[in-house]
Amino acid sequence: MKRKSLAAAAALAMLFMTVQPAAANHDPKSSAFLEAIPASHSLYAEEVSVSAHSAAVIDVQTGRVLYEKNGDEKMLIASLTKIITAIVAIESGVDLNSTVTVSSRASGKEGSSIYLKVGEKQKLIDLLYAVMLRSGNDAATAVAEHVGKTEAGFVELMNKKVEELGLKQTHFANPHGLDAEGHYSSAHDMAVLTAYALRNPVFAEIVKTKVKSIPMPGEAWDRKMYNKNKMLNRYDGADGVKTGYTKAAGRCLASSATKDGRQIAVLTLDASSDWNDHANLLNYGFEKYKFMPVVKEHDVLQTVPVEDGMKKEVDVVIGHEFNFPLRESEQEKLTRKIELDDSLDAPIAAGQKVGEMKIYFDERLVGAVPILAGHDVMEETFWQKMKGLFTSMISR
Repeated sequence: MKRKSLAAAAALAMLFMTVQPAAANHDPKSSAFLEAIPASHSLYAEEVSVSAHSAAVIDVQTGRVLYEKNGDEKMLIASLTKIITAIVAIESGVDLNSTVTVSSRASGKEGSSIYLKVGEKQKLIDLLYAVMLRSGNDAATAVAEHVGKTEAGFVELMNKKVEELGLKQTHFANPHGLDAEGHYSSAHDMAVLTAYALRNPVFAEIVKTKVKSIPMPGEAWDRKMYNKNKMLNRYDGADGVKTGYTKAAGRCLASSATKDGRQIAVLTLDASSDWNDHANLLNYGFEKYKFMPVVKEHDVLQTVPVEDGMKKEVDVVIGHEFNFPLRESEQEKLTRKIELDDSLDAPIAAGQKVGEMKIYFDERLVGAVPILAGHDVMEETFWQKMKGLFTSMISR
């Protein structure tokens, strides 16, 4: 089978002349973090005034960065560190219902705590709630030791995830976020990391939880943990994610909200008025950018010839929708490239992948959508093939 490549920028421009903004599809197959978008020192920073020294706004589904102020500056991030602690633990493959035994090192960890006792046993999943809702440094250390065998082993997993995501201004030295040599990130990198984590359903469920009770061994009552993230009650549609503070780092906050099926996350570092900053930046993200449908599921692209089929061609269709956040002036920056087979060999099943559409914004790959056969094409029988061969011979 031969392949052909079609640039379709003009067709896409025509598409945007007629479509309306779409609700986001949060099925992970609809988009992917294909490339980590590089940080910018300033991206539309003049459009929103914030108290934060550094800030970033990101579209969760596509990973597009919508706003940055000092986005590439390496900063202390305090307990925002626990975002990567949680997602690394969740993705580690370790059973989330496995039992964690609290070590003396974890129990004695300074800073914010849920007051775990040496030898106390808790489920890993319950400790992750303690990490994200109450910012327990003791819980974060216990998680790290359980998943990574040692805290140092877990930190290696954290930095491996940093490399996988292509984060250039980030390095971790511990799982809890206490100030340490070689422990830093940037608003941009933490925004990308947060968006990545929010696409995991377990992580998303934890960080949107306002109140959670976990066992208190030896007592007749449970630990009742209230989420420190006030945005969950202060902003309509808020659904995460984490607070952080040390004297050196200042007030740090990651928040997210979903409206009309579309989720945006905001990161601020060293912000004296972080709650107001986040409300303003979430409003900015939802109002300034509209979620535009690039392609719709089951749209017919064209027909492709079929070899040895009872039908001589097959309609090829879009496998699933793809939407992208755009400002009004940006529509011409979005292009698509279709790659599919010149011809196909029967039999062909409806839904069979026959190509791919790659979507670019400003010449950067931002999505890839499968192209599928729109219907079945049965293979010709032996006698039909012979008849066709005979017909072609006598017509020469």
